Amino acid sequence: MNNKLYIGSLAYATTDDSLRNHFAQAGEVLTASVVMDKMTGRSRGFGFVEMADEATAQNAISMFDGKELDGRAINVSVARPKEEGANRAPRGGFGGGNHRSY
Repeated sequence: MNNKLYIGSLAYATTDDSLRNHFAQAGEVLTASVVMDKMTGRSRGFGFVEMADEATAQNAISMFDGKELDGRAINVSVARPKEEGANRAPRGGFGGGNHRSY
């Protein structure tokens, strides 16, 4: 079912609650979350809203795509599944500890 929406171009002031309240105008909202940066604790400028069903999700897209929320025009579309495997960039790092090469 395509009832999960990607919301882009969010204002930094947008919260989970304000996102939920805004999308509730289109129908029942199951979940609403603004994605936060783990290091800074600040919004990353996008989020996800899960509507009760596909019809309310389509209604939300029609109502809100390109419209203003908290002073910014937002993008609303059906969320795509998270990419796994070869298509996704590796999320490695340098590791940790004292690695010495002899």
